[in-house]
Amino acid sequence: MSAYRTGDPLDRRRFLTAAALRGATVIGTGALSASALSTGVLGTRVTGATGTTGATGVIGATALGAVDADAAFAAPIRPLDPAVARSAFAEGRIAAINGDVLEVAGSYGDHSRVRITGATSVWKGRATTAADIDTGDGLYARGLPLPDGTLAADAVWVNIVNLHTTIRGIEKTRLHLAHGQHEIIGNLMAERTSAAYGDTSPTADLSRLTIGQSAQVLGAWRPSDGSVDLVRVAVAPGAGRRR
Repeated sequence: MSAYRTGDPLDRRRFLTAAALRGATVIGTGALSASALSTGVLGTRVTGATGTTGATGVIGATALGAVDADAAFAAPIRPLDPAVARSAFAEGRIAAINGDVLEVAGSYGDHSRVRITGATSVWKGRATTAADIDTGDGLYARGLPLPDGTLAADAVWVNIVNLHTTIRGIEKTRLHLAHGQHEIIGNLMAERTSAAYGDTSPTADLSRLTIGQSAQVLGAWRPSDGSVDLVRVAVAPGAGRRR
C-alpha cells in the first residue's frame, strides 16, 4: 500500500513531480504567492469542530487540514487531540472503482486502496463529488489508515497539477506553456480561471499575462488529451503589461 506518513511536505511533492507528463498526476515543488496560498482556490479555508462518521472512525476534513487545492501542498498538521492519528497519503492512477473503494496504482509500482466516505471532500478542478471520479484519473488522497489496509480519505484531489512553466503563446481559450522540454496546453475556463500577479489577490482579469512570462499554474489535468484546465496562473510581482 502506498499510503504513508511524512513530516516533510516536500517529500510528497517530489514524490509526484513530473508524473502527469508521464501520464499520471503532478504535484510540483514550488510555492505560490503568499496571497494566492492564503486565499485558496475554493474560497476561505474551513476551520472548526472535528467530526467522525461513526463506525469507521473517519475524521472529518477539518481535523486533518484544509480541503481546497492549495491544501494538497501544505505540511501535514498535527492533531490537537492525541486520540486522533496523524494523516496518511496515497497517490497514483485509478485502475478500478469498486463501490466506494478506489484501486490506485502508485507511481512506483505500489498499490493502494482509497475508501470514499460521506465525509470525503473531492476536488477535480473545482469542488465536486465522487461521481466525477473516473478510472484513469490521477489521484492524491489524504486520510486515515483503517485496519483493513485501506485509506479512509477525508480529502481527494483528482488530476491536480502544480507546475512551473513559461508562457509561450496566448489564445482566447488557451495558453501554450512550456515545462522543461514538455509543451502543455492550458485551457482557460470562463468564470473559473484566475490570475495572481505577484502578491495581489487572484483576479479574473487575465489581460496582464504576456508571452515569455514565468508562471506557476494550478489546475486539473485531462487524461484524454494531456491538456490542463487552468484554475490559477501566478506570475511574478510587477509582471506584464496590458495586451
